[in-house]
Amino acid sequence: MDSLALRLRSRLLPALLTALGVAFLTAGLLTYTTPVEAGPESSEPPTIVTLPPTVAPSTTPRASNDPTASPTPTVPADRVATRVVVSALGIDLPVIKQPAASTYPLCDVAMYIEWPFPPPGQPGFGRATYLFAHAREGMFLPILTASKIDNGAKMLGMIVEVYTSDDQLYLYEITEVRRHQLNLDDAIAATTEQVWLQTSEGPKGTRPKTQVVAKFLSSGPADPAAAHPDPKPRVCG
Repeated sequence: MDSLALRLRSRLLPALLTALGVAFLTAGLLTYTTPVEAGPESSEPPTIVTLPPTVAPSTTPRASNDPTASPTPTVPADRVATRVVVSALGIDLPVIKQPAASTYPLCDVAMYIEWPFPPPGQPGFGRATYLFAHAREGMFLPILTASKIDNGAKMLGMIVEVYTSDDQLYLYEITEVRRHQLNLDDAIAATTEQVWLQTSEGPKGTRPKTQVVAKFLSSGPADPAAAHPDPKPRVCG
């Protein structure tokens, strides 16, 4: 029985995760975002830069939020991300769910992915929260721009703030910058509290994306006004 369980974990689970990654690709997730600049599809191989354990965060969390040392013990089932901030990059966007009728991401907001199986991909549920936005002015363009310098090494250690619908603030530290990525396998498979930020690398239809991965640091109460920005999404192409 133990041998059978081991085989299931070692063979079937990776296959399932890979299949899900392919399904997301097929659905067009990794062709969603469009940057300002145009150009041919990247032929460069995927690259990943990782934060060394000894490197300290480059941005200090605001003490006024008084985050605790661990995620909120009781997580409302309907919690969703409402705002994402990367102060060091000048990013501050409302976060919304992509409308069901929309096949292309809206502008002036970030959006979250709803994983096809529980637990949900939202802060506090112990897995990856996956946020994506266009690489445009006022959106995730700074991520794309920074990723082109030393493969984004300067972003390592920066703080990502994610506010939630129940007035909580989650703080994460950027530990990886992944360029020219074609799947979501590692985000889907994550079993620890993380946030992933995705933006594109080329014109509409370009497949490779840049992903930023950040590990959980702390969480705590947030000012309700700060946690509930007024999103003004607009259709863009």
